[in-house]
Order: sequence, then structure tokens, then C-alpha cells
Amino acid sequence: MRIQPRRQILNVWSSVLAACYRDGEWIWGGLAGSNSISDAEQLLCILYPATQIESFALHDPDRMADDVQEALSPLGRRIGLRIVQVMDDYLRKYELDGRPIFSADSYLRYPEGTPPADEQRALDVVDSYSMSLTLCLAGLQFLGSLRTASSRRTEKRLEEMLEPVEERLNRRLTGAMVGLVRSFVVRSVDPATDDGQAMLSMFNQTESEPDAVVAAVARRLERVRSRLRRDVTLTKTPDSDLEDEGLLIECGWSWGVVRDAQEIDFVDIPLSSSKGCAAGRPYLYFTIVALDGINDLTQPRTRELDLLDAEQRRLADALQLRWDLAQRYWSAMARYGSGRWPLEDIPWRTADGEESDYFSLCMSALLIQDLVARVASDDDLTRATPIFDELARRGRITSRLTVNDPARDLHVPGVSLALQGSETVGDGPRLSWTVSDYAPMLLKRTLQAAQLSGTLSTRDELLELAQTAMSHLERRAFQDGSAKGLWDDADRYFSAEWRGNGSAEDSPDGAHVSWYFTERIIECLVAAEKAYRDPPLRSPTSATRSLDLLNEADHLLNQRFLELSEKDHTPNRWTLENIEKKLLRARALIDERPGTAHSLCADALRELDELDFATLDAMRGE
Repeated sequence: MRIQPRRQILNVWSSVLAACYRDGEWIWGGLAGSNSISDAEQLLCILYPATQIESFALHDPDRMADDVQEALSPLGRRIGLRIVQVMDDYLRKYELDGRPIFSADSYLRYPEGTPPADEQRALDVVDSYSMSLTLCLAGLQFLGSLRTASSRRTEKRLEEMLEPVEERLNRRLTGAMVGLVRSFVVRSVDPATDDGQAMLSMFNQTESEPDAVVAAVARRLERVRSRLRRDVTLTKTPDSDLEDEGLLIECGWSWGVVRDAQEIDFVDIPLSSSKGCAAGRPYLYFTIVALDGINDLTQPRTRELDLLDAEQRRLADALQLRWDLAQRYWSAMARYGSGRWPLEDIPWRTADGEESDYFSLCMSALLIQDLVARVASDDDLTRATPIFDELARRGRITSRLTVNDPARDLHVPGVSLALQGSETVGDGPRLSWTVSDYAPMLLKRTLQAAQLSGTLSTRDELLELAQTAMSHLERRAFQDGSAKGLWDDADRYFSAEWRGNGSAEDSPDGAHVSWYFTERIIECLVAAEKAYRDPPLRSPTSATRSLDLLNEADHLLNQRFLELSEKDHTPNRWTLENIEKKLLRARALIDERPGTAHSLCADALRELDELDFATLDAMRGE
């Protein structure tokens, strides 16, 4: 299926409003009920494209495209203000006495028959911090655009409405940034322990002596280790030893605020998980989630639009440092060694000994994220392409699902992650987190890799894989009912019986919609739009051939003009002038779009030949 971001995003917008907007009221909740993450994802399905894609902007009714207005027509004539009201409803819902709430609640999983304690349901998680970061930045950008588009007559009344919303957005943004800083962890691992052996089993692809691998890894990570030791001064991770190069290290994000993480004294935003209880070890999934949120924070437009105050800029600098170091660490480990990459040894094994194709996909995502942030090597992208192909096949995106296929568990119910440390809170069990975004993650990272690639064949392979992944996802959308056009109808697609612990009955409209899944597909469509906005790749061969044709056509045109009288105002002159315009256009396009230039030159040569033939035919007639 061809990916068509504009049409598909507008279809999702129409479906979102059909599912959760009734009689002028926004209805929160979906498959997993209502919580701070799911409700943010629900709102971002509309707000994220509206602030990322210029043609989808909603702040100025006079400049809004007709198809955009039609898709959002249930919101009425003042679409921008209605979005602000929904945003304010969300912010009020997840704030208590000025304290932002980042709890996962109904997204948490637990053993059958042992429900979590109330204190556990209220635990803050990195997923909520990251999603709130994206939501608040989009919200602040949206409010700024509304102010710019307002007339002087309505400016005062609008400001009275926007100011309290902006204050709540800033409080939540600051709280999310603090939570992400305090959830970052650096972990030292003894190579002789089980965790150390699991790490070495991935890094040691050449069956070298373990001591040699540890020393080589230390050399590879020398700069990362040095910066972790020297520059990460805000909330040092307890018990990490960066001096001993005989120890392996990991860095990234745990599932929540790390146990005994230091307070940030210059911020006066109370958080429910101020002490922290998460285990001091990074999780691949939560690291990717954190990096995605921080990536929105580090975009140039955030600085250009002056969205952050002085306190937030200091936190942003701390997060950008951690963002850079985490990407460098995992990218280096994915490609460690001179032979086969550890990433190519599928499935990836984490330090706790767990193995899954999903973890390999996470590592691929971390690699692409790092290559996006730096100048990508075509060799790296060319080498990564077969990995995406293999993961698509193993995840049954491009191959047939068999009876009792274990690959089904990657999608339904998903991969379970134990939230180590959650059992120390209240009187409940150890909680877990289920991730089922295998297909959307594969699609998004494939699109990002295609955007980076400078090789035509590699880019073509990646885009073909992305279209196949989109076809897979389209087949998993609901086909009827209030959730039609949204995701994820996994039961029908995989013929599986699964609903999880979340209560879908909490929401009568769109109760079966997974906003977790739908929002990630929106991210994929936004990534596709950005990839398509770039100019097409320039083939050196095509450019050379186009230049040859241009020179030939230009020379023949000059010959025809030599034979043309100044007083000749016949159709021949008009034809030659039109050919000249085509060649001027071809010359302007030859660097960026050599294929188009080739076509224009070919047309010009054909018309010149027709003139020559007509001239010869006339001479024969005489």
C-alpha cells in the first residue's frame, strides 16, 4: 500500500472525532481505560500533526485547508479554541494542587488475582514524562500560533483564556523534564556476574578472550565514560563506578525515577515519585521513549519560538547531554567490533538475560536515532537494511503467520517488561509493562532510515519495506463501529483472545481503541510526510545523462535560431521559444531533479527533430 500521509492523517482525524466526540463533549479513554499516558496519546493524535506539518495548522481559520476543516467539522467553526479547551481539560484532570500527575494506572500489568496497591497505580513512569514533554511542547507552540493569528479586537479576551492553560502546560512540562532527568541511570556491571556475561555474549562476536573484549569496549566507550564522569553533574546515579575500566557500563532510562536519585533543588515542582523506586538499570524500551520525547525538546524550533523559560532551558541542557550520551552508547554497542555487528546477532540479549526480536528492533531504533542526530554513513545504512528486512520477516510483517506462531506474542499481547522496584511500594506485587508497538516502531525507523539514505537502491528497499509495513497496519485497523479507521483490531487480525487487565468498559465510545497504538501510527505518518518533503535522491548517472541531453538540445536550438529571421513571427518562432523555456527549466532542475531535467530535454529534442523533419519534408515538396 502506498503511504499517503495527508489522506491517512485526515482519515484518522475524522475517525478520532467519530469515536470520542459526542454532543460537544470530548470523551476520554480507550482500550486500557483512562490514564495520563493514554489520554495524552489520544489528544496528540490531533495536536501532533497540527504542530508538525504546516499544511495541517489549525490556529488560523482563514488559512485552514478545506479538507482539514471538513475532517474536523464536528468541532465547529472555532476549531483552534476547541482544541485549547480539550487540552485544558486534560491538564486539569492530571493535576492535583498544582502537582502534575504522571501515573500509568490502567497501563500497568500485574499477576492474575493480585491487583496493585493504590500507591503502585499512582507511580510515575517514563512513558508519561516523555508523552507529556511532546504534548506540552506542541501545546505551547499551538498557543503561540493562536496569539499570532488573533486580531486586536479579540486579543484581550483570547489572552484571558490562554494564560491559565499556558501556566498549566509549563508546570507539566517542567515536571516531565525533572522526571526524565531523575530517571536517567548509569550502571556499572562486573563482567564476572550473570549480567556481565550476558552483555559479553552479545559484544563478543569473534569468540575473543573476555578480558580482551572488556578492555576493547572500555576503549570504544572512553569518550562516553569520560563525559558521564565529568559532565553529568545533575542527579548523579548512586553506586555507579566510572573509574574502574575493568567494569562494563550501561546508560539510559529506567522505567521511572530511580531509587535514591537526587532531588533537583532549583525546581519547585512537587512530584508524586519524589523519592523514586525504579531499579537502577536502563531499559531499552523506556530509553527509546525518553529519547523520542527529548528529540522534540532539542528541535531548533523549540529555541526559535522561545518556548522554554530559564529553569526549563537548564533542564533541557541536562536532558540533551543525556540524550547524546545514551544514543552514542547504544549505537556504539550495536556496531561494536570489526566483524559481525552484535545487532546482526538476532535476537538481542539484554543484561538480565532476556532475549527477544523486539529488543533487536529497539537496538535498531537506537542506531537509527543516533544516525539521524549525526552525519549518517551510507555503509551503516546499507548494512542496517537487511536487519530491518529480517526483523520484518521474523515479526510476520512480510511473511505468513503460521499456526501457534510464537511471533504472534510480539504483537498480542506484546513483550512484557518487569518493572523492577515497583514491588517495594505499597503492599502489591511486582508490576510489569507490556509493549506491543513492534509494527509501528519498525515502520517509523524504516522511514527515518530511508530519509537518511543517500543510495538509491538502499532507499528504494527501505521505502518498499515501509509500504509493506503500512499495508500490515492498515489491515489491523477497525473496519466498522465507532472505532472504524483507528487501531488496533489485533484480535481479528491475529485471531487471538486477549484484552489485558485494562477495563475497556470504562469508555462507551471508542472503548476498543488503543490510543497507544494509534498515536504511534500518527508519528509514523508525520515521519513519512517529512521524508516525502525532502528532494528526491540525485543519481550521478542520471545527472550526467541529463547534462549530455541538455548540451545537445541547447546546441541544436542555437542552430535553429541562427536560421530564424528577426521578422519571422510564424509558429516556428513560438515553438523554438517554448523549447528554450523547457531547456531553461531543465538547467535549473538538473542538480536536484535530474530525472525531470532528462524528461524535459528529451521533449525538447523530440520537438527539434520534428522541426527538422518538417523542414526536410518542405524541401522535398519544392
